[in-house]
Order: sequence, then structure tokens, then C-alpha cells
Amino acid sequence: MTDLYDLNEESSPPPRSGHGRRILANLGWLAAGALLAALVVADPFGLLPDAADRRTQNSATQAEPEKAAKQLWTCGMHPQVIQDHPGPCPICGMDLVPLTMDEPDNRVALDPGERKILFYRNPMDPMITSPVPSKDSMGMDYVPVYADEAEAATQGATVRIDPAVVQNMNVVTAPVETLDLTREIRTVGYLDFDQQRMVSVTTKYSGFIERVYVNYVGEPVRKGQPLFEIYSPELVQTQEELLSALSFSKRLAAAPQEARRRAEALAEAARIRLGFWDISDAQIRGLEEGGKALRTLTVSSPASGIVMMRMPGLEGLSVKPGMELFHLADLSTLWLSVEVFEDQLPWLREGSQAEVTLSYFPGESFHGRVRFVEPQVSEKTRTVGLRLEVPNPDGRLRAGMYATVRFAPVVAHDAVAVPTLAITRTGERNLVVVAMGGGRFAPREVSLGAQGDQFVQVLSGLAPGDQVVTSAQFLLDSESNLREAIQKLIGSRQGAGTPADGEAPKASPEHAGH
Repeated sequence: MTDLYDLNEESSPPPRSGHGRRILANLGWLAAGALLAALVVADPFGLLPDAADRRTQNSATQAEPEKAAKQLWTCGMHPQVIQDHPGPCPICGMDLVPLTMDEPDNRVALDPGERKILFYRNPMDPMITSPVPSKDSMGMDYVPVYADEAEAATQGATVRIDPAVVQNMNVVTAPVETLDLTREIRTVGYLDFDQQRMVSVTTKYSGFIERVYVNYVGEPVRKGQPLFEIYSPELVQTQEELLSALSFSKRLAAAPQEARRRAEALAEAARIRLGFWDISDAQIRGLEEGGKALRTLTVSSPASGIVMMRMPGLEGLSVKPGMELFHLADLSTLWLSVEVFEDQLPWLREGSQAEVTLSYFPGESFHGRVRFVEPQVSEKTRTVGLRLEVPNPDGRLRAGMYATVRFAPVVAHDAVAVPTLAITRTGERNLVVVAMGGGRFAPREVSLGAQGDQFVQVLSGLAPGDQVVTSAQFLLDSESNLREAIQKLIGSRQGAGTPADGEAPKASPEHAGH
């Protein structure tokens, strides 16, 4: 055993014991490093130089939530939801957004511990309140309502916006003016003959047409122009009676006065009979001067116009009294038939002026005047017919042409009016956003009157000189609605639901048992 030990000892390397010492030394250094790392990480006694800095940083980190709690948060879809911390909306689940107040700094100055709580409200139904902390049926905590929030809300729905933001929002204002409101009424119609300027040519005696001077439809004629010659035994007989009475009156020139008067009466009766048959005075004078009865008499046109109808085969035709031989129309004035809706009728009456345009004459306009208004409203179309008189001195306008008619009646004189774009119609009321200066805007309810083309009459709510917003008012109205919701939620509850000093708080019926 000794030899074996000796052999092993001799065969073993001498530095064996030194190697063990090195292992122990390394273990010592590792233990020291671990202790140092623990001190650096934990430093429970604050021995490191930067421990105070870390404590300050941790304190600031803990203060940030407290500072964030000073910011009010609301839901963009449900402005009645107001919380003092961010999170989802309890109604729709959307993330709450910071609430912007009227002041430049929208954060509450008081710490949560120093702020006075007026009452607590149900996050799902802001109309349900409680004077003490409580929970609703779903287990959600009631939201506290602070006194400073009520004070900010009771300032009204006025909003204040930075001038740079106002410019970026493209906010445009216009003054409230006093002017005459006009309302354009547009309609279409067609031209027709003037019924008061149409003439039918007939005879009041029987006869035979022997010669015709106007032979086709559409031929223009002038007043007094010959149309045809007619032979009538009745006319010849009356001419003979007139000539006989004149001859007898001349023979009685030396007779007593009574005899001469009777002879002249016979001649005058013959003249009147010829006049009743539309024989002109010139033709009667020519008959008396010639002293001979004419076989045929010429019938002349009673008016100027266009031949609209001519009986065919007139030459040699036997005619009777009342038979229409020609139909003439005077085109110097035409009628324009249009229809307007019954709600437009109060602004139109006889004598109203209108502008008439036709596609046949681009760039030109004509003028018309209402001549007749039909006395009844169509049951099917709920319209009323109008007849306009349109001058046509050069004859370019023709019956049957379509025309566009534009009326511009005055619907209100000296009316307080605002641009139509400034009105926000909710269905139940009409609102405008008034620019109060200094970047301040406030909604105002108005009562409207007559509606014009670009302006509308304001009966109450505004005065001449006020500035109203005509562009981007919907953005301003949304902000003011948020303020108004806060006012209704908090301001009204402050007087109705807050207990007075010295009184016991009254819980809502839902939480009477809490």
C-alpha cells in the first residue's frame, strides 16, 4: 500500500493543490459579484448615490396618474358620459376623449382630494343620481360630479376656439342684413294665339262669292285689305232704296219742311241698314256719289294678322249669314300658358312681370306680364294655370313654341335676413351659430319667416349687425352641444339634486336602500 501510494504520489502532478485554491478563489469572486448586483438592484438602504434620483422619478411616475385624473374625459357619441379618468364608454365601448372646456387650460386646478363632490351619477343613465357612492344594477360604480365641473358647465353652450384653429376650420361669417327678399319661381310653358286678337270673317246676309283676293292659309293681311267680293240680292235692293230716297229728297227741295224731313228719314234708314251689314262709310259715300247700285260689294279684313283658316272653294260658293269664311290671328301679341304650384301662388297675381327665354333664340330674353290667373287648382297636379301676355312686334315668336319662364317676386320687404347656409334645421327648431368675437361662438335658436333664394327672413332671435357662421357651423354646433349636455347634466342637477348645507342627502328612488 505504501509503495502504491508512493507510486501514485509520484505519478500525480505536483500542482494539484494549487488548482484547488484557484477554484476556491473563483467561487469567492462570484459570490462577491452576486452580492454587489443585489445591492445595485435592490438598494434597500439607499446606499447608492443615484437612489434619491430614482425615488424622485418613482414619485413623479406615481404623480402622473394623479395629474391625469385632473383631465375630464367624455364620449364623442354620448356627451352625457363624463369621467375623470380615461377608459371605454360604458354605453358604446368607444375610447373616451379629453373634454375641452372654455378655458385655455382644460384641466381642473384642484386635486381630487380637495375637490368638492356634489353628487354621484349613473354612468348608463345620467338622469339617475345619488348623494352617496353607489353601484348600478350591473355593478358599475357611480361617477362623481365635482363642484368645479358644475361651475364650468353652467357657463352655457358658448365655445372658445383659438383663432388659428378657426382659420384651419375655414369658419366663414356673414352679417345679419335688412333687405327685400326675392324668391325665384321657374316654370315652363308654350306660346299660343292671343284669344282676344283672333277674328272670324263672316257675312250677315246671303250671297254668292264671285272673286277671292286671299287664297292660302298663313298669308298675312292688313286691316282694310280686300278679302273677297260678294253678290247679294239683299244688298242690291238696299242700295236701290238708298238711291231712291236720295232722289226723292232732292225733288222735294221746294216742298214743305215736313215732306223733306220724311224723305231724308227714308235715306237715313237705308244708310243704317247697310251699316248694320258691315258696309263701310266709304262704300256708302261712293254709292251716293256714283248714283248707281253696285252689283257686288268688296268685303275687307277687319284686322291685321295671319290667315289661320280659309274655307276651301270660296269662289262661286253660296254663303249664308254666320258662315265662317276666314279666320285671322293677330301675332303682335301672344299668350304664354304656364302652371305654378299652389304654394307659389301667393307671390303671383295679375300684372306680375316675368322673364321669358326660348331655346330657339339663345342669349335673348323676352318679357311677359300675367294677364289671367285661373280660378281653381288642379286636383291631380295641385297647380294653377296662368296666362302671360308676351309682346311680339317683329313676329319672330310663333304659337306652339316652348318657353322657360322665371318670376322674381318680392316675398318680404325690409326683412331681417341671414344667408340660408347659416341655418341649421333640426326638424323641431332652427339654430344659428353667432360669432361673439374673440374666438367665441354660441348657438342661438331663431324663428324663421319667408324663404328667399339665398336669404331667409328671421322673425326673432337676431338683430341687424350680428355675425353668423355660414361655414363649418356643424363643427361648432357639435362642440356647443357637448357643453349644453354638460350644462343640462350638471348645472340643472346642482340646483335640483345637491343637498343644501345642513340637510341630509336624499338618494334617488333606485338607491333609497343604500
